[in-house]
Amino acid sequence: MPDSTSTKPFIVGIGGTATANSSTEQALAIALASAERAGAEVKLFGAETLAALPHYMTEASSVSAEGREFVAAVRRADGLIIASPGYHGSISGLVKNAIDYLEETSKDARVYLDGVPVGLIATAYGWQATGSTLATLRSIVHALRGWPTPLGAAINSSGGIFKGGVCSDAGASNQLELVGRQVHEFARLHRANPSVTETSAA
Repeated sequence: MPDSTSTKPFIVGIGGTATANSSTEQALAIALASAERAGAEVKLFGAETLAALPHYMTEASSVSAEGREFVAAVRRADGLIIASPGYHGSISGLVKNAIDYLEETSKDARVYLDGVPVGLIATAYGWQATGSTLATLRSIVHALRGWPTPLGAAINSSGGIFKGGVCSDAGASNQLELVGRQVHEFARLHRANPSVTETSAA
C-alpha cells in the first residue's frame, strides 16, 4: 500500500530490454527524472530486474527475491511508468512477465493498480510498432484497473536518438518529460483525494 507518511508521491518505473541502458530504459529514465524534478520519489526497475525475474507462476518465481522487491515497490507506489520496446508489433516478453507479477496484488486492499495513474512509453525502430505497442499497454493497464495518463509517448528510436541518458530529439524528449510530470501530478492528486481516479463500481 502507498506510504501515507511520506510527503512525496512514490513513482515506480518498469521497463527496458535484456540489455542495460537500452533506448527503452533510457526513455524510461528520462520520464522518471522529470517526475523526480517535479517532486516525486522514484525507483527504476530496468534490465537487471527484468532479466532476473523468473517466469511468473513457476516454482522459481515464488522464491524470487527480485520478484518480492518488485511487487513490494508496486504495492507502495502512488504512480507507475511502464516502458516497453515494440517487439513484433507488441510488448516484449520480459516486460509482460514483470507485469504478470502484479497478480500477487489481486487480493490486496488496493486490487492490482486500482486508481493508480500509469504513464506509458513505447519505443521501436519505426512508427508502426509504437502505436500497437502503446495500445497494448493501455489495454493491460485498464485490465489492471489502472488509470493511463492522457499522454502516452510513442518514440521512434531508429535514428539512435538516445545516447548517455540524453535524447537528442527535442519532440521525443518533451513527450517523455511530460509523461513523467503527468504521472507525478495525478499521483499527487490521487493521494489527496483517491476519488479523483477511483475505478470501483461500488
